Amino acid sequence: MTNKDIVRKPKWMKSPMASGKTYINLKEIVRANGLNTICTSGNCPNMGECWNAGTATFMILGDICTRACKFCDVKTGKPLPADYSEPKRVADAVEKMKIKHCVLTSVDRDDMEDGGAEIWAKTIKEIKTRLPEVTIEALIPDFDANKILIMKVIDAGAEVISHNIETVRRLTPTTRSKAKYDTSLEVLKIISASKARAKSGIMLGIGETEEEVIQTMDDLRKVGVEVMTIGQYLRPSPQHLPILEFIHPDKFKFYEELGLKKGFKFVESGPLVRSSYHAEKHV
Repeated sequence: MTNKDIVRKPKWMKSPMASGKTYINLKEIVRANGLNTICTSGNCPNMGECWNAGTATFMILGDICTRACKFCDVKTGKPLPADYSEPKRVADAVEKMKIKHCVLTSVDRDDMEDGGAEIWAKTIKEIKTRLPEVTIEALIPDFDANKILIMKVIDAGAEVISHNIETVRRLTPTTRSKAKYDTSLEVLKIISASKARAKSGIMLGIGETEEEVIQTMDDLRKVGVEVMTIGQYLRPSPQHLPILEFIHPDKFKFYEELGLKKGFKFVESGPLVRSSYHAEKHV
């Protein structure tokens, strides 16, 4: 199937529009605190479900990424200077939103000497100090596999540390602008050797084969990853990677069952699954 053959999304790709009183309230809190969420920046199809359940993924360190991955809708370019008051504002929002499980992620900050690790650690610690009952997942960039920087984030106390490998080995060079497959595996190996639970995810529909997906599963298990997410790639714009295939829900179910057999503790696999989908379960 070529991209020209795909005119409309299949019925299983439709999701309800974000709405509801809780959703509106959370949106206002995020706006009032001058924060970014990957829910909106990434046009997540589960935004309504998650926000109405009181869960949101905050994107720290600004909304401009130093990398230009071919699948990502986050802006790319020269970021603004880091805002060291951001950790407190994120914690304020988490408290006001009455969140029980908080997901944090960030743009890549290759412009910063520490890749933003200090602000990462301060944000986690600020939430934990003020709201010790809140559990946290940190979806981190690769930090060029610098163990010192990665451990600085891990030691801040998040229960789950996630880093997405995004796709299979063969497609990594044409999909991710700087990140390398083996670099991501090294990051995940460092995480799994720590006290945190290691998590990773991939997207389907950009030309990978079943055998390559299974090999990626094996690679992730080999470095100790316990939680895996598998979802359908959705093209943000004509300038991004084309969708080569809409994967049927039955195939996602197959990968879920296979992943559990391979030893993953959790496998979230479905057309609309994204990194933070049902994240509260993964603690």
